[in-house]
Amino acid sequence: MGTPSFAIHPLKALLQTAHTVAGVYTQPDNRVGRGKTLTASPVKSFAIERGLRVFEPNDLRDKNVEGQLSALSPDLILIAAYGKILPKEILAIPRWGCLNIHPSLLPLHRGPSPVMATILEGDEIAGVTLMILDEGMDSGPILASKVEGIFPEDTTETLTHRLFEEGATLLIKSLPGYLQGDLIAVPQDKSRATYTAKAKKEDGLIRWDLPLDAVARQIRAYSPWPGSYTIWNGRTLKVLQGTPIHELSSGSEPPGTVLSLPQGSPAAVGVVTGSGILGLLQIQLSGKQKVEAAAFVRGNHDFLGSNLA
Repeated sequence: MGTPSFAIHPLKALLQTAHTVAGVYTQPDNRVGRGKTLTASPVKSFAIERGLRVFEPNDLRDKNVEGQLSALSPDLILIAAYGKILPKEILAIPRWGCLNIHPSLLPLHRGPSPVMATILEGDEIAGVTLMILDEGMDSGPILASKVEGIFPEDTTETLTHRLFEEGATLLIKSLPGYLQGDLIAVPQDKSRATYTAKAKKEDGLIRWDLPLDAVARQIRAYSPWPGSYTIWNGRTLKVLQGTPIHELSSGSEPPGTVLSLPQGSPAAVGVVTGSGILGLLQIQLSGKQKVEAAAFVRGNHDFLGSNLA
């Protein structure tokens, strides 16, 4: 059971084993883009290419859906970013239970946005956990976990893909021991649990008075969703990529001020934050194509000296 592109990693890994994938469950086709084109999920497209049976129920609590799943007689269900909560009736169907790949070091960052929270909160390490699903929010016992480093340029998108790749490897290594009864699940330490919330579009508005590192982490954490943006001349300006520049002083300029940076700096233009300068690398004005910040300045001379706060 999975939906986005990074959920393909464990499915692909399973297909390279002796196990039989009896079926693939994914979210129903969704309308995307300006044209609202009805589009299949990445997992559905991959599964169809591999000749697998695909199911797209709207409601897992529907008795017909429960009966359909029972008829597949699954020994085990694997969940990887499916996007639906499994009711207890579904959890009880497979004799080996339901395993979930969660992209955090549980019990840290339970909930819908673990990778985003990992970057946003400035964690020094990330990780992925293989757990047995229960009726709680990512609260089931842990079978295995693996620590993963965080690169300075990592966004939620790049780190998520890497964690699910590691999760697929962890799954294949853990399955034999689990199915033979040699790998015993360990209950989570509930006292250490933290929870994440689903991001909203308005969360992406940049507060330039925050410390530099906090602003830089936001841009990486909110890529690709909900994105980070500021307001310039009454229009939304997306900040797609930036780089913190601690060594440059903003002088007396207030947060939000757009400055031309010295030659040899990591960026040609920067914005003053609460404790340093964020170099702008790639930006996008509403209704326009994304461009390098230096090129944007050449076409919009009044951008320099403006204040985005």
